[in-house]
Amino acid sequence: MKTIKNYVLAIISLVIFSASGQNKAFEVSIVGTGDPILFFPGFTCPGEVWEDVVAELSKSNTCHVFTFAGFGTVPAIERPWLPKIKEGISQYISENQLQNATIVGHSLGGTLGLWLASDDLFDFKKIIVVDALPSTGALMIPNFDSETIVYDNPFNQSLLTMDDDNFELMATQMASAMTLNKNKHEQIKNWILQTDRETYVYGYTDLLKLDLREAVANITVPVTILAATQPYGETSVKTIYEEQYKNLKGYTIKYAADAAHFIMYDQPDWLLTNISQALQ
Repeated sequence: MKTIKNYVLAIISLVIFSASGQNKAFEVSIVGTGDPILFFPGFTCPGEVWEDVVAELSKSNTCHVFTFAGFGTVPAIERPWLPKIKEGISQYISENQLQNATIVGHSLGGTLGLWLASDDLFDFKKIIVVDALPSTGALMIPNFDSETIVYDNPFNQSLLTMDDDNFELMATQMASAMTLNKNKHEQIKNWILQTDRETYVYGYTDLLKLDLREAVANITVPVTILAATQPYGETSVKTIYEEQYKNLKGYTIKYAADAAHFIMYDQPDWLLTNISQALQ
């Protein structure tokens, strides 16, 4: 009877794996040995964005490097995109027994780390947030109300129907504002262009709608925040971060001078040093 039960469970697992394999929320590359670190990229970025950091930290850690659906070469999935990403990560953590992992997330990836930690379902070791906020929408939208954020709106429609030339022009302008390192502008632009268009539009809508400013009060694990100071300046950035994180019980925050959103390209040594210190 036990043999039959195990066989049935194996078949069920195979079916579940096959179904998820056809519509997977992410791909993961695993590098190194040691304590587990989950690396989450920012919006439109593949796991490659962590390449230099992982090259060093994989010497003493097992690095699980994620690329989310619709980014890089990973096929898109049906919406709601961001909740499916989170659900898939939770399943991945459970299946691989990574409850004591550290999460290192940039931008969207940092917000995802906060979201997972605020649920208090896993015993994470630490959350390291790189230039990310609990509520991107509150930063960008005056009188922000997450309930008013919907998929079907004129701005989203304009992005979906924008021709390739104008979309590339927009991507070029965005990339130039995200890093002070001009050598990386083309790479960031290409990642935006490579992103599935519906994922770009509706996935970002999911991010704008997510508001964790109250939920971060539930986080009980140590949080380290590494924030860029450009283009707003350190004084303005401090005000933004202090307001958004005011309900987080305790955290360590450091500000990267002369760095825009992609700190890993503007201040790579500073970033690696501070991530390494946080891991200790």
